[in-house]
Amino acid sequence: MAVAQGPDRRGTAVDPSGELRGLAGDCVHCGFCLPACPTYQLWGEEMDSPRGRIHLITQVLDGAPGTAATAAHLDRCLGCMACVTACPSGVRYDRLIEAARGWSGDDPAAAPPAPFATPLPARSRRDRALRAAIFALFPYPRRLRAAIAPLRAAQRTGADGLIDRGGLAGRLPAELAAALRLAPAPPPGRGAPRRGLPERVPARGPRRAVVGMLTGCVQRVFFPQVNAATARVLAAEGCDVIIPAGQGCCGALSLHGGRRAEAARFARRTIEEFERAAVDAIVVNVAGCGSAMKEYAELLADDPGWSERAAALAGQVRDLSEYLAGLGPGAPRHPLDIAVAYHDACHLAHAQRITAQPRELLAAIPGLRLAPIPDGGTCCGSAGIYNLVQPEPARELGQRKATAVAGTGADLLVTGNPGCAMQITSALAARGTPMPTAHIAEVLDASLRGRPASALLA
Repeated sequence: MAVAQGPDRRGTAVDPSGELRGLAGDCVHCGFCLPACPTYQLWGEEMDSPRGRIHLITQVLDGAPGTAATAAHLDRCLGCMACVTACPSGVRYDRLIEAARGWSGDDPAAAPPAPFATPLPARSRRDRALRAAIFALFPYPRRLRAAIAPLRAAQRTGADGLIDRGGLAGRLPAELAAALRLAPAPPPGRGAPRRGLPERVPARGPRRAVVGMLTGCVQRVFFPQVNAATARVLAAEGCDVIIPAGQGCCGALSLHGGRRAEAARFARRTIEEFERAAVDAIVVNVAGCGSAMKEYAELLADDPGWSERAAALAGQVRDLSEYLAGLGPGAPRHPLDIAVAYHDACHLAHAQRITAQPRELLAAIPGLRLAPIPDGGTCCGSAGIYNLVQPEPARELGQRKATAVAGTGADLLVTGNPGCAMQITSALAARGTPMPTAHIAEVLDASLRGRPASALLA
């Protein structure tokens, strides 16, 4: 990547190569990003738009002291990347905002910063504690499963409803109340195995490919039925599915949160696990994870021992819908008499540019009707950890999305990301218009197995 040179684009302690300053200089301040940005839609504030945030980042890169207001505007960005697809100049806003998120010195895996290399003020003690708890919990499925055990018990007894009925939500910190509302109850009858998935699921019929499958962190804990459906769909389409038992977090949450050193540590482990699997492709059913894994080459570009391995693995990564659309159907689809509202997850639509393939797969199911969501490309407010650390704007965006989804009159909401599923399901319930939600893998699985549409609505 060429880096602009000149006296106004010198390297600094926070940007020694001048790369970030060069990327920021690509912005011509045209304003095409403004209507695409959810936070600009909410507040109409220039500094809460991509163009405004790039201006703030440029000021810091040019040596201006970062202020608490600067940090707040940067933190209020969802990282949804809608501006990236809207930008006619191809500005790498994703790279800029991820770097800026690391300027508060939150990444425990990073080397101690050089003087003035963390130009933003340190976060409050409360904010640091919250973020530390999130990143110590969510990338580790065993810890996450243990942490939610009391909530699962409350859900089984109905006591979780006291959060709102008893006014408890008003007495809890907003972030904790938001987290409790988001946590889904285990869905009945969706085919999740009780003891996890085997390391190999053989193809049904003639083998067409050997693929690896990422099981994820939140997906594995909250939506195991989605992983089971994904494996069945791939096997039905003639794939031997390899599911490495030693895989852990892919690093997506850390990467998109500006913790690049931590993300690189997760990436190296993921690369090792899937290298041993020796597969033709790596199929991912979580939009954020697929986006991060496709960025491994860039993440580890400066690591001589890993750069080539990272590039090789990144080239194998495919989203589930992307892979199936490329593979082509091999098994017959059975009818599903159902109206579906398909929601574009941001890291699928904007980061990976995958929008047509999921719709093509759904439209190929006999009897299934697609109900378009108005302004469907706007973020639902989930955005990784955003709905935990910025609960109020996330709630407002969730309400807007829920209103649009409810207005479709669909029977079922379908998406390709667990965070989106939790966010929109919670928002629909809050407005009194609950709607069943499923991953696209579950819909395809129901059609391939000849199950009734009612199975998806349970």
